[in-house]
Amino acid sequence: MTINTEDLINSIMASFDRIEYIKSEDIPGIDLYMDQVTTFMESHMRDKTRHPKEDKILTKTMINNYAKNDLLPPPVKKKYSKEHMLVLIFIYYFKNILSIGDIQNLLHPLTDRYFGKAGAADLTAIYDEVFRYEEEEVEMLKKDVAERYRMSQNTFEEVDGKDREFLQYFSFICMLSFDVYMKKQLIEKMIDELAMKTAAAKEEAKKPDPKKEKGKSKESK
Repeated sequence: MTINTEDLINSIMASFDRIEYIKSEDIPGIDLYMDQVTTFMESHMRDKTRHPKEDKILTKTMINNYAKNDLLPPPVKKKYSKEHMLVLIFIYYFKNILSIGDIQNLLHPLTDRYFGKAGAADLTAIYDEVFRYEEEEVEMLKKDVAERYRMSQNTFEEVDGKDREFLQYFSFICMLSFDVYMKKQLIEKMIDELAMKTAAAKEEAKKPDPKKEKGKSKESK
């Protein structure tokens, strides 16, 4: 088995340069029906999938399930706003690494506070701020991948021939996988912490206000 790893790395690096996220200004400013939503996502995400001819980007069933699981606020008169589209984009990226429960815990506080709310920190502004460092992140990622590749080429030096080639290839995959694993662990812990704080805040909100209760008791006298 011959693997041209350098060609593979060059191809990956070139693909990094072609990475583009959906900019908020590219999203229609009018409300869309579900068919229009799926068509938009298909046209912008299809070329970013692993298997472009087979992978499903977004289906009607997916959208309905997201709404049922409180991942996506319900549509208004069967139409989806620009903010719905932004949430769907977040879901699309998160679902590749997080469980539905984790995505719910992460997005519910966001939509609860900012969905449909005007102000400096509306959902569009938040989306733009999150993605504005995209180019810098891609450059950092390229450097990190290049360094891990260099490290993998220094492994199994005592092995000869094709065995060494395969084991270095395997080592490179392991290094990349370990990085993903550790970051996933960190993300999950952060989401757990967020979920606990959100639950605590809800419980606190249920408690009666002592000042109001005191005022009521005075009025009753």
